[in-house]
Parts: sequence; C-alpha cells; structure tokens
Amino acid sequence: MPTIILQKEKKSIRVYTQDLGDNISLELVKIPAGTFTMGAPETEEGSRDNERPQHNVTLESFLLGRYPVTQKQWQAIAKRTDLKVSLDLEPDPSYFKEPYQDVERWQRPVEQVNWFEAVEFCERLAKLTEKDYKLPSEAQWEYACRGQTEPLNLEAGESYPPFCYGETLTSDVVNYDADYTYGDEAKGEYREQTTPVGQFYPNAFGLYDMHGNVWEWCEDDWHENYEGAPTDGSAWSKTGKKPQKSSNSVLRGGSWSSDPVYCRSACRNYYYGRGYRNYNIGFRVLCVVGRTR
Repeated sequence: MPTIILQKEKKSIRVYTQDLGDNISLELVKIPAGTFTMGAPETEEGSRDNERPQHNVTLESFLLGRYPVTQKQWQAIAKRTDLKVSLDLEPDPSYFKEPYQDVERWQRPVEQVNWFEAVEFCERLAKLTEKDYKLPSEAQWEYACRGQTEPLNLEAGESYPPFCYGETLTSDVVNYDADYTYGDEAKGEYREQTTPVGQFYPNAFGLYDMHGNVWEWCEDDWHENYEGAPTDGSAWSKTGKKPQKSSNSVLRGGSWSSDPVYCRSACRNYYYGRGYRNYNIGFRVLCVVGRTR
C-alpha cells in the first residue's frame, strides 16, 4: 500500500498576517524561491496530455494564502463598498451556510465565486493594504502545492508523487469524493460538503487544503498544453485579449465533490468559463513579495 506522508510539524515556515479589520485577518505563508518540474508524466495514473510537456519553471519567492479564502474573510472585503474597483460583491454568496460539526460556518471556504469576483477581491485587498495581491499563476499554484524546490531528472525517470502527501489520498487527509479511489486505496468517507479550512494536514510549505475542499481559480488563460508555456512562474495570458465571461481560466486542486484523480497536483480543470459559479469553486490569494502599489 502506498505511504501517505504527513507534515505534522512545519519547519522553517514563515507566516504573515494581514489585518482585514473587525478582528478578521488573513494568513499568508512565504513560499521560497526555487525551480521545479511542472506537469505530469504519462505514467501517472489519471494524467492527461494537457499536463504536458513537463518543463522546468524557476520562481521567485512569493506569499500565498495559508488556506482558501474563508466566508468570513470574503465578507470582510465584500462589504467594503468604499474599496470597490470594478464589481459589486455579494457579501454572503456561499451555498454551505451551516456550522460543520463544532466549527462555525464562517470558517468554511467561500464558494460560488466566479473568476472576476475573485479578482475583484484581490484588487480590493490591494487597495486596502497597498500591496500587490492577485490570483496565483498556474505555475505558482502547482509549485506551492507540490512543496518541491528542486527539478526532476527526467532522463533518469524521476517523478514527483501525484499528491503532496505521496502516491495516494485518503479521506483522513483530504476532503474529496472518497466513494472513488486512487490506485489500490480503499474507499473512505464522502462528506458531500465543504469543510472548515485547516482541518487536515499541511503540505511541506505549511499550506492547507491544496487538494480537495474547493477548486481554486488561477490567473492564467486556458491553453491546451504546455507548449510555449512561461518558465518564470508568470501567468500565461493570450496577448491582447481581455478576459470575457465565456473565456476559460484554470481551476486547480479538486474539491469536496471530486474524484481523487482530479485532486492531483498536476490536474488542470478548464471546463468552466470565468463567469461560472459553483458550490465547489473558491480561491486563495497571492501577494508579490516586496511589491507595493
């Protein structure tokens, strides 16, 4: 049976706190600079051609939300109409509004937020703090998810595990549809809803919920594969084209309703346009280190 590697103790993790007002804060983890190999090999169970060719990406350090944005954090910014940049934001858009076990529902991730609304949240946060907040690029997201700072030797047949926890998933460490299995893993608990953020174990960088719970929007335009993809970690845009509601961006990480194959670090979800909302879609924010507005 494949082994699951749990980061029970976070070593050398730097966490920064951003005040949002009303005793609400946002925690960000400093992700170190490094180089990793993006994408999945053909031998990885469930992998697709759009996750290839594998290629090395070198990234500078950045700050990334320790958790997906919660309903409480969303409301703190959404109700600030004085910070409006382009869009009005619904302060309470989420489908799941009940407490989960003994945890208040405000600690659940916000969902039913489309790409444009997630961008508006980031822009309001930037306006409030005078720091450069944005959605992560695909490369930044995958690098942060994997927790790897050294590239693979592809000629020697090296590969990262499909998940930040190792070669498989169980419902003890991720909120996904455990009626479905990955590899030889047994079925587990299918919760059929979001769970409060931070309920499970962090990855090597100290990030929570990178697999499952809610899909997370990325900044990039959708591309069919990685031919010509940037190698510096920047978002891959279609030059000269302003994002439209019908245009596709990328969602990463899987959700509470996803089969485990869709929770893989390399999996790219492109089925939904930027204007789409669903109760399994959320996001987390990125802050550019050392850059202010």
